[in-house]
Amino acid sequence: MIAKLKGRLDSTGLDHAIIDVGGVGYLVGASSRTLAALGPVGEAVTVHTEMLVSEDSIRLVGFARAEERDWFRLLTSVQGVGSRVALAILSALEPAELHRSVATGDKAMIARANGVGPKLAQRIANELKDKIGAVPTPAGGVGGGFAAVSGGGHSADAISALQNLGFKPAEASSAVAAAEGELGEDASLDALVRLALRKAAK
Repeated sequence: MIAKLKGRLDSTGLDHAIIDVGGVGYLVGASSRTLAALGPVGEAVTVHTEMLVSEDSIRLVGFARAEERDWFRLLTSVQGVGSRVALAILSALEPAELHRSVATGDKAMIARANGVGPKLAQRIANELKDKIGAVPTPAGGVGGGFAAVSGGGHSADAISALQNLGFKPAEASSAVAAAEGELGEDASLDALVRLALRKAAK
């Protein structure tokens, strides 16, 4: 199992990169987001990888960040989502955006990816909602350290989720604070968002 490659970026294509590791060129499939993050050809790069083994091929898929690889694994666990569709979703959405979309059941956001229709987007949201506790997401949405998706300290993600649904920042903050006060700080993100939505809608 190849979990990571560290070498020099030899070249890139529309959906792949070639990483030179000690004179051996590894062809790695990748999302457009990962390809953009790799930097210029000739520079040192590190990619997290997933090895896909089938009866007639062995392929590597690469990711600029470990959490993208985690999401790739989750997405491909859903019936109807192959590696190509999973990479299309990761090209269209940041991991934090994907997390919020799944947590709030926002199938329209998931369906922004090429090759993902409304039915498949709904299936992804339904099947992954109970699994996303295993996936780390950036605290506050972008940058910074990482906080576990399940268990405590979800107010920033919940506020962001409500804002994505059209609520003003003040409304979202107030609703999340009220929900957190009722559920406690150890409430899951899903429970926090659901109760905050009910409170914001009143």
